Amino acid sequence: MTETNPLGRRERKKAATRKNISDVATMMFLERGFDNVSIREVADAADVSPTTVFAHFPQKEALVFDEDDEQRDRLVGAVRERGEGVTINRAIRDFYAVEIGENLNEHGEDVARIFLHFLNETPALREYAAKMWLRHEDALSDVIAEEFDLPAPTPEIRVYARFVLQLQLLVTDSDDQLATLDAGFHVLESGWAPIEARLVSEVDDAR
Repeated sequence: MTETNPLGRRERKKAATRKNISDVATMMFLERGFDNVSIREVADAADVSPTTVFAHFPQKEALVFDEDDEQRDRLVGAVRERGEGVTINRAIRDFYAVEIGENLNEHGEDVARIFLHFLNETPALREYAAKMWLRHEDALSDVIAEEFDLPAPTPEIRVYARFVLQLQLLVTDSDDQLATLDAGFHVLESGWAPIEARLVSEVDDAR
């Protein structure tokens, strides 16, 4: 116990410092623009040194995304810890929906909308966000393979993992995130063929 508790306190302090730096940086970016704020200015505002900032965030874009590893772990956990009878597709869809809801509950709809607009209007952050989610591809593919007792992910599993992660980026860009989320997972669940057939039928009926 004497060895574990100090480590726990250090980790909590480290996490609190990281979150504070990210929160301060994000507010400064929202107020002044991403390109108009330097790392030194962020460090001064957060009352830490630039070295401390870089110890927590390897590059400037990472300051806006302070939960990269945590998101990966939650995504993997959504698959691994899903309830009996719950499909992998449903588990990931519900995970995304919870993430959307928690973001709205924590920040409010107006702040969330402003933040998403900020992300979408900042090319460096859009590119970083895309790469961030796709970094989870191997972890998601591996856990799905494990669920089927496979030694390695099949090509189908890897394609599915890429689609699922790309869908998250599409959802982030959307003005109606839940509608886009449901549409995306409906396509993944049922395939495109029946949707195309329905659309063709509707066009024929309208003629």
